Amino acid sequence: MNSAPVSRRQRNRNRALLVAVVVIFLGSALMAGALRFSGWRPEGMRNHGELLQPPGDLRAVALATADGAPYAWQPAERTWRIALAPPAGCNEECVRLSADLDKVWQLFGRQADRVHILWMGEPPANATHSRALHVLAEDAGFRAGLARNDDPAGVPVYVIDPNGFVILRYAPGFDAGHLRTDMARLLKLK
Repeated sequence: MNSAPVSRRQRNRNRALLVAVVVIFLGSALMAGALRFSGWRPEGMRNHGELLQPPGDLRAVALATADGAPYAWQPAERTWRIALAPPAGCNEECVRLSADLDKVWQLFGRQADRVHILWMGEPPANATHSRALHVLAEDAGFRAGLARNDDPAGVPVYVIDPNGFVILRYAPGFDAGHLRTDMARLLKLK
């Protein structure tokens, strides 16, 4: 079978097309690698809370509710926790926090049963109490596991994974919508 020779112009065009395909492929791979190793992440993939490195480990802490009943971690149930340990005498800020946390919890809808709110110490009398609220007895080990809990700016809030690791910290005065966004992503994990 005899094929007709390819013209010089056609050959150069084919080579240019091949070079363009290789440049596009390798260029995008190099750009993705550069972005990955520079630490850049898409906006939708970033968490709003501070990722704690290393995470606090509360697995060995034996918690009890304020009425003395034990509170077990039970990782098999895949329950996430939102925790705070305010100082004694926290009133206005704690009332606002209780309302914000209750609103966030309600917005989880059918996933709300997979989230507990752990409150160390007695909440103020006029605080909002949701079904998810578990008032815990004072525990020094629990407080010690919450990084920078004694923040002079106010009361930080933490996210604890089902196994008992403190993974996120929200600085005092945080936006409750950010907590909801981060928790919604975490609840999708199986």
